[in-house]
Amino acid sequence: MLKKIKPYVVSVLIALAVGALSAFFTRNSMDIYGSIKKPPLAPPSWLFPVAWGVLYVLMGISAAIIYINRKKAPEAARKGLGVYAVSLFVNFLWSIIFFNYHAFLFSFIWLCLLWLLVLKTIIEYRKVSLAGAYLQLPYLLWVTFAGYLNLMIYLLNR
Repeated sequence: MLKKIKPYVVSVLIALAVGALSAFFTRNSMDIYGSIKKPPLAPPSWLFPVAWGVLYVLMGISAAIIYINRKKAPEAARKGLGVYAVSLFVNFLWSIIFFNYHAFLFSFIWLCLLWLLVLKTIIEYRKVSLAGAYLQLPYLLWVTFAGYLNLMIYLLNR
């Protein structure tokens, strides 16, 4: 039993740790969200940690599914998990770029890179497991929405 759930636990903890570490490094800069002009559809600040918490869990489950099923398509699994790891790093840095440095245009470009990485992850995961790929879709949708928010924040606060 423990052997079966271990990949899920480890993978979810890795994703959550990336989010927690990012939150730690931006903890003193989060108040910027309350003081900038925001576009229509901008959610309240309390929603972000909730949404990201759910997304990190889904991302971790997804990665575990790919890891467990890696023998079905070893190259796609290796590529997909590698791109996913890079996307976690890019995700981690986005918060620092946006909140700590207020580099709204650069953070939007950085977010576009993240969007492409998540899409590539989905494409590779799909070759291994449809469930693993589909669990990444909420992440892609949220990054798309974050792109809208980020771009509009840049345009409204130039």
